[in-house]
Amino acid sequence: MIEVASLTKRYGELAAIRDVSFTAAPGQILGFLGPNGAGKTTTMRIITGFLPATTGTVRVDGFDVFEQSAEVRRRIGYLPENPPLYNDMSVPSYLRFVAKLKGLRRGDVAVALERVLDTCGLRQVRDRLLGHLSKGYRQRVGLAQALIHDPPVLILDEPTIGLDPRQIIEIRSLIRTLGGKRTVILSTHILPEVSQVCDKVVIINEGHIVIEDQVANLTRDRTLEDVFIEAITRDSGDGSRASAAAES
Repeated sequence: MIEVASLTKRYGELAAIRDVSFTAAPGQILGFLGPNGAGKTTTMRIITGFLPATTGTVRVDGFDVFEQSAEVRRRIGYLPENPPLYNDMSVPSYLRFVAKLKGLRRGDVAVALERVLDTCGLRQVRDRLLGHLSKGYRQRVGLAQALIHDPPVLILDEPTIGLDPRQIIEIRSLIRTLGGKRTVILSTHILPEVSQVCDKVVIINEGHIVIEDQVANLTRDRTLEDVFIEAITRDSGDGSRASAAAES
């Protein structure tokens, strides 16, 4: 469903990512794991068509993200780290606005709205202004806008950052329900998130991939934290930084 091959992004002499390659199968929840600044967000923005690559290719459901971007965007729902919400809009008015931007026909918008209100647990705040919502509900609205056009692929960038423990549990549970019929890439630096939610893990460090494997294979006889620290330490030679990243 998602094929990333030899992806490199340069800013002058600086390579934000280099030779990044991995795949996500249909219905799979893939954890894209790495320390802060490792290149996760850059990769997500390229996959979703918001940022051009310097070299490499990305295909989503067989479509090239650079040459067939309209087809790719129809198939992707994207939740950036900071959801693009308008505080003076109500939940329904915002979601209707997003639905129209994403090309839903007028007759389909009402059904799509009711679907995402149910899926994302937004019924009790449906008449509230976005600016009056808690961080947890704002994240739910962010997920709803990513799902409004019922895409087969979801890209979630740090979806639980800044949430309290109860909100984190709720959002993780919601993400688990979204797998199976959708391919999900969950970009995070939080190890328990990947252990509890994902089928497969890709670890990136300093702009390049250091591990790609099924979570079950990696954690058969050790914890994901052990795997992560070993991979990052081996790659960077900085054990203290790896330990700090694992605890965050």
